[in-house]
This record gives sequence, structure tokens and C-alpha cells, in this order.
Amino acid sequence: MTDPHFAPLVEQAAAIRAKKISPVELIDVHLSRIAKLNPSLNAYISVAADSARAQAIAAADALAHPKSTSSSVGPLHGVPLSIKSSFEVKGWRTECGSQLRKNYFATEDAVIVKRLRDAGAIFLGSTNVPEFLMAYETDNLLYGRTNNPWDLTRTPGGSSGGEATAIAAGISAGGIGSDGGGSIRIPAHYSGICGFKPTPGRIPATGHYPASAGPFAQLGVVGPMARTVADLIALFDVIAGYDVGDPASAPIATRHPSDADTRKLRVGFFEDDGSTPVTDETSAAVRAAAEGLRAQGFAIDTWHPRNMKRVWQLWWNLFGRGVQMAIEPTVDGRESELSPIYTAFRATVNAEPRLTTQDLLNTLLGRDALRGLILERMEEFPILVSPVCAIPAFRHRERNWTVRGQKVEYFKAMSYSQWWNILGFPAAVVPFAQSHEGLPIGVQIIGRPWHDEEVLAVAAHVERAGLGFRPPPNVA
Repeated sequence: MTDPHFAPLVEQAAAIRAKKISPVELIDVHLSRIAKLNPSLNAYISVAADSARAQAIAAADALAHPKSTSSSVGPLHGVPLSIKSSFEVKGWRTECGSQLRKNYFATEDAVIVKRLRDAGAIFLGSTNVPEFLMAYETDNLLYGRTNNPWDLTRTPGGSSGGEATAIAAGISAGGIGSDGGGSIRIPAHYSGICGFKPTPGRIPATGHYPASAGPFAQLGVVGPMARTVADLIALFDVIAGYDVGDPASAPIATRHPSDADTRKLRVGFFEDDGSTPVTDETSAAVRAAAEGLRAQGFAIDTWHPRNMKRVWQLWWNLFGRGVQMAIEPTVDGRESELSPIYTAFRATVNAEPRLTTQDLLNTLLGRDALRGLILERMEEFPILVSPVCAIPAFRHRERNWTVRGQKVEYFKAMSYSQWWNILGFPAAVVPFAQSHEGLPIGVQIIGRPWHDEEVLAVAAHVERAGLGFRPPPNVA
């Protein structure tokens, strides 16, 4: 294989099964690149080189067995993956980027880790996150700042920033992130890769910290990140499915639509919400994605978002004010140990009134009411195409931007992703275009709850219409 480290995950898996490349060779290629690139990127907080090599040798031995066939091994046999350091991997640190959890080691694997191992995947290591996952920039006091491989002066986003950097840089074939307000999709957009936020309950979050439970069960989800949509689908097929430990989990069978049925889905698109402006290049990318789908036979029309300011406030009530209250017992008395980014987040939340039980009740009731109104409108357009974020990757520590003559602040810039968390809709991101600075611009594809496979199917068509994944020049 030429440049196996940048080959799609599904091609790496196929090459291993066909014995065109050995698992040992593939793991060594990745470990060599990690040693070379991670000092400047800081994607990984820990690398399990000895364990990965041992597993690769075992994977190669399994293929060498006289009775071994391509169908007798798992679909991800020998494929090197990474995982966000908010997931439990037995014997590995699950510190979630916080000094308050320093030296916390998991005693068992998260459910999705077990499923990926059973499919034959090999974990290279765990990747960096912002403290308690509460930022769109990956930096913390334990491991420092993660840099975007497209421009080291910029962030890969957060909170799955380490994952996005590792996958974009070819030091991981794919991995798993989590998303409570765009934390898979925004890093995918900033780093030029694909990411998928599923419907809550499709992929179990059991073994993730913080837990997706209580009012947060419909907000935070876990999902795949990779370089192509085909890779997302391969990972989704392995990790999706019911688990008793996830309160939102539902026994929904995987059901991928035919291409003919996919093309029957009417698609609505919007370039902005009329409130938070996006860059001209972002608008152009969404418009081009819609036209690309039209050229492939889809029925396309404009779709105007409504009530999104209210949707955003409901999201903030849970993600900002609610999460702050949930983490307070952990933080109380140890504020001096918090990172500057998380301290700033706390200050933003503390500037507002404390969330009351009435606020929480109104948030949950309001969410369901608005969700129903949007679903009614999506009867006509089951798929939506939109921006991921108002801007491409920003420089480290920037917190506001001028877009089309209007000031856009940090959290509002990300609103195009945040809405779908509070509403519980599945959404995928694919790399589509580039800014005048050469930065990736992704496009977001949104669908109805429980119709995740439709989203992924349409995302594959969007991918064909755009640039798709391209190796960043700094790591090619």
C-alpha cells in the first residue's frame, strides 16, 4: 500500500485480510509516525506501543493459521485506532484532562472499547481533551495544548481535538469521540475529517466520563471519527447496539438504506440561521454541497430554521448551567487546580443566575415542544444540510471573531452544531472545501432521530461532491 497511514480505515482492513500488508507492519508505520509527529501535535497523551505491537503479532498469527480466511477474522482485524481519553480503557488513564482526576486508571473497558476489540481493532493510545470536555479548544494543565495539523497556531477544536488531530495526521486510522455540543463535529470540521453524532441511544456511552445520564442522557453521545464516510459506517456498524448501562439505549437494528431509497430523500439546506453569520466560504460550501446533491438526483430546496435562538438557550441551560452544577461537588475547594480554559468557562456560567428546578423543567418541556415542531417540518425534508460552525479553525485562545461585519462570540459561533444535541438529532460532518487560508471547511448533514443510517448514506453523497479528506501539508 502507498501511504498506508492515510488509507481509509476500510481499505486498511481489507488489505490486512487480503494479506497485502501485515498488522505488524501497519502498527509499526503508525507508531513511527506518532514518534515523529506527536511532539509537535500533542494529539496523544499516552501511547501503548508494546501492547499494540503484541496485539499486532497475535493478529498476524491468526491470519497465518492454516484455517484462517478473510471471513474468519473480525471486520477491523489489525486496524490501529485511537480513543478519546474520556473513555475507560482497562489500565489506561481516564483523567478527562483534569488535575482533579490525575492518575485515575480505568479498571475495565467501556462497552464500545470491548466491541471494537472483539472486531479485531488495536488501540494505539488515548488522545487529549480539554478539562472536563468543556471547551472548543483542546488544552489542559496535565498534558498541554493540542495543535491543528493544518496550522500549528490553530486549534483542532474540542473536546475531541486530540482524536481529530491524530486521524487527520495519519497517526490513527480512526477513533471514537463524544459530543455534547459539537465536540465530534466541530473538530472534524476544523481538521478536515469526518465525524458522526448519532441519535442518543444508538451507540452506548457506558464507560464514558462524564456519564450521559439524567437530563444529560439526551444531550451527550459518543460516535465515530475517521477520514471517510465509509469508515464512519464501518465503525458505526461495530459499536452501535443496545446496552443496559446507557439509560438512553434502545434495541434498534442497523438498517442501511439502498442507494435508490437514499436518493428519494428530500433535502433542505440553509446557509445561516439569520442570527449568527458564517463566513462567505462556509456559505459557499453549503450551497455547493446542496447543488452537488442535486446533480446526483436529489430533490433540493432551501429550508429556513426557526426558533433556533430558543433552542440554543435550552442547550445552554443544560450544557452550561446544568453541567456546572453537576461537576461542582468534584471542583468544590480545588478551584486553584483548574485550567485557565475551564476557569473561564466557569466564570461565564457564574455570570448568569443559578439553574433552578423550574428552569430545568421548562428546559425539558421546551425541548420536546420545539423538537416536535422541527420534526413536523422535516416530514417534507427528512435531511438537512447546513454549516458546522460559523468559522474555520481559530487561533489558540481566540474567543470572538468579526464575520460579515458582525461580532460573533465563542459559544454562538458553534451554535450550528449545538442545536442538534439538545434536540437529539443525528448529524454527520464531511470535509468539503477549503478557506482562502487553506483551512478545511466541513458541511453538516442532519437527519431525524433513529434514522442515523439515512444521514450516513446522504453524507457519502455529499462527500463525493466535495474535496473529501486531504492530508494536511504539515504532516504529509
